[in-house]
Amino acid sequence: MTTVGEALVHLLESYDVDTVFGIPGVHTIELYRGLAGSKIRHITPRHEQGAGFMADGYARATGKPGVAFVITGPGITNTITAMGQARADSIPMLVISGVNQRDSLGKGMGFLHELPNQRAMLQTVAMFSHRIEKSDELPIVLARAFALFASRRPGPVHIEIPLDVMALPLDGAERLSSDAPIPHASAETMAELTRLCLGAERPVILIGGGAKAAASALQALAEKLDAPVIATTNARGIMHAHPLLIPAGPSLKPCRELLGNSDLVIAIGTEMGPTDYDMYGDGDFPELKRLVRIDIDAGQLDRHPALMPIEASAKETVEVLAAALPERRNSHSGVEQARQTRDAAWAHIGPRYQGMVRFLDTLRDTLPDSLIVGDSTQAIYAGNLYYDHDRVGGYFNAATGFGALGFGPPAAIGASLGKPETSTICIVGDGGFQFVLGELGAAVDERVPVIFIVWNNQGYQEIERAMIEVDIDPVGVRPSAPDYLKIAEAYGVPSKRLDNLEKLPAALLEAKASGTPYLIEIDEKLFD
Repeated sequence: MTTVGEALVHLLESYDVDTVFGIPGVHTIELYRGLAGSKIRHITPRHEQGAGFMADGYARATGKPGVAFVITGPGITNTITAMGQARADSIPMLVISGVNQRDSLGKGMGFLHELPNQRAMLQTVAMFSHRIEKSDELPIVLARAFALFASRRPGPVHIEIPLDVMALPLDGAERLSSDAPIPHASAETMAELTRLCLGAERPVILIGGGAKAAASALQALAEKLDAPVIATTNARGIMHAHPLLIPAGPSLKPCRELLGNSDLVIAIGTEMGPTDYDMYGDGDFPELKRLVRIDIDAGQLDRHPALMPIEASAKETVEVLAAALPERRNSHSGVEQARQTRDAAWAHIGPRYQGMVRFLDTLRDTLPDSLIVGDSTQAIYAGNLYYDHDRVGGYFNAATGFGALGFGPPAAIGASLGKPETSTICIVGDGGFQFVLGELGAAVDERVPVIFIVWNNQGYQEIERAMIEVDIDPVGVRPSAPDYLKIAEAYGVPSKRLDNLEKLPAALLEAKASGTPYLIEIDEKLFD
């Protein structure tokens, strides 16, 4: 007889899930009953937050939902931070947790790992949270989750299974077909959009993470419109090195000037949130004269009104629009506008950040087509303002949106597990790494060849500078850090401390050749 726990594993396999991240506990062991005999690989992090971040990195690298198994109570509360990051960045994540037996819920009887109302808490961060009350609900709820991932703006989904339900019989459970419609633009809408494009003299395209699936068609669209393309952080890698690309944040004044002077802005797959568009909090983002927004999520369209909001798949809409437009045969003024804006944006970030962007360029050029996964740290802040990556979706971090410290190392492990044939580099500060040092052990267990670059500035330097700028005496910004080379040695991880940035390419190649986790420490003073 098959149990709910065994049926869950079988159903996940049917949805092409090949990896789950989790820490087994007495409240989830029934979920593991069928795991050993399945094709699904189980990865054990050192903390449930790490499980969530690993699932996030795996999802970003593969495009498939990341899956985590966590216990009720502290297990799920530890995972909420990672779910918050996934929601902010529209990452498909399925979190399956236990919960105490049904007849005890909400009674405050003092059971192990008890919460007053676990599902109510999760509903505030998940796209939806569902409790399995009867065994035959499982296939239905999983179908709903995977339909959301495929047809709407993705994010974290939570399913909780009570202890007394996990072991119930569930024979013959099979994947249910989903007919969830993907929204698309009508013929009339596309005709109007085509008309707007044909009438525009100074069009500009804005792209966010939701435009990644439309990457190839975007280049054709930009070329036909002769339109500069401004890429936000999660869109880096699209149209790499193209003369129309501006790989600079729209918070920068030169990008804002270009947008303010345009007569048509087409924003594709971007929520237009302040961490990309107003990171300095100055409120000076220009009013856009004619804004078209293409987004799969109606809620996002409502939050930033546009002349023409289009609830539709970015890929389909861009493909149809590009096919409808004639070839552009003008003076290529868009290319010149893009060049001028790139040059001005580069000058705007200043010499210190320019040095950090060159550091990122070295990573990219030494290990092409790599995944660069960042935590909240100085080099990543610089890259979010200006950096052109060579792989679509290959540059991502937690320094936008939710902004969770400690994201980088576990997310890099998850990304590397999802794309083992690809080099994965993690950039993490000495402060942020201390949130998740134990995940080095998970990397060692799985022989995940992540190159961890520790950006050491002896504390939370960005916060210290912010305090000083507003005449606050810095407090709490100099936490002591361990000797990272000794930490690496304790885990059996080869490591190196660089005293000269010219040694970086050789260190990267040595790290890649090792085929194991590798740690490189860089003192930020090398950029002074």
